[in-house]
Amino acid sequence: MGWKGTVRSIGAAVRAAERDAKRRQRDLERQHKQYKKMQELEQAAYEVEVYENHIDVIQSVHKECTPPIDWIKISSSTQPIEPQRKNDNESEARQSLESYKPGFIDRLFKREEKKKALLSQKVDVAIKKDQANYKASVSKWEKETEEWKESVAIAKALLDGEAEAKIEAIDNLQPFSEISNLGSSLSISVHDNGIIEATINVHGTEIVPSEAKSLLKSGKLSVRKMPKGRFNEIYQDYVCSCVLRVGNELFSAIPDNLVIVTAIDDLLNSQTGHLEEAPILSVAVSRSTIERLNLGAIDPSDSMDNFKHNMSFKKTKGFEIVERIDPEALDCA
Repeated sequence: MGWKGTVRSIGAAVRAAERDAKRRQRDLERQHKQYKKMQELEQAAYEVEVYENHIDVIQSVHKECTPPIDWIKISSSTQPIEPQRKNDNESEARQSLESYKPGFIDRLFKREEKKKALLSQKVDVAIKKDQANYKASVSKWEKETEEWKESVAIAKALLDGEAEAKIEAIDNLQPFSEISNLGSSLSISVHDNGIIEATINVHGTEIVPSEAKSLLKSGKLSVRKMPKGRFNEIYQDYVCSCVLRVGNELFSAIPDNLVIVTAIDDLLNSQTGHLEEAPILSVAVSRSTIERLNLGAIDPSDSMDNFKHNMSFKKTKGFEIVERIDPEALDCA
């Protein structure tokens, strides 16, 4: 083959290699588009899952609660037993000393006295160890006894209905952390007749998303403005769910049989020109009723019919301002 033929062969080989590279490039670009699309679909599914989970969380605040405290059991509990002085280590060390019998090697090298002296030192160390153990156990007992006295005192005060004890128990237990994390603040007060009222400051625009997310048939993400009616329904469920949770947490923390839970929307107050905090929901929650409800299955908004409550709600308008429940009109027995 002449040089021209050789050049043509080389050129053909180069062009063939370029075609293969270009073809591979197109394949990779196509795969990248598919991979990018797959990533977008996975991201869309994730966003919808996060959105739906958030809706579920704010509508199911009432489904969990702190285990109740048995104040009656605490009030009748016995004082921790005072520790007795023990000499286990000393006894063991003395037993080793008294049972020591020098062997042939010890007698041969005259090490009896040295071994006895060493064993005597171990007795002294054991005595100090027993003393330290006793001192530590007494210190622990004194601390446990002080805590026991405090627990019994607050238990008896709660069972006697003392207002300060109720506030102290609630402050120490702090049972409302989850509701605070969801964006609502809460305050506690005690009325003249001893009834506890918890006031929740709820913020609908911060709690309920302004946009609804869903997946199209193609798997792509659909984001649209939350319909007003749907927003109001979710918000109502959230507020009622919080009321149930707060009532239940109060019953877990204190031995009362009746509490008032009131919800306030600061934004609605400002929009309606109310200078004072006016409620959107006020509920007299009774222990016997809430214990009877299946909190895992109920609709939180519908469940308000089981309690004496003040609520004015329309799907198209949402909450309206209502009156607080008068604690003096309630039977707190």
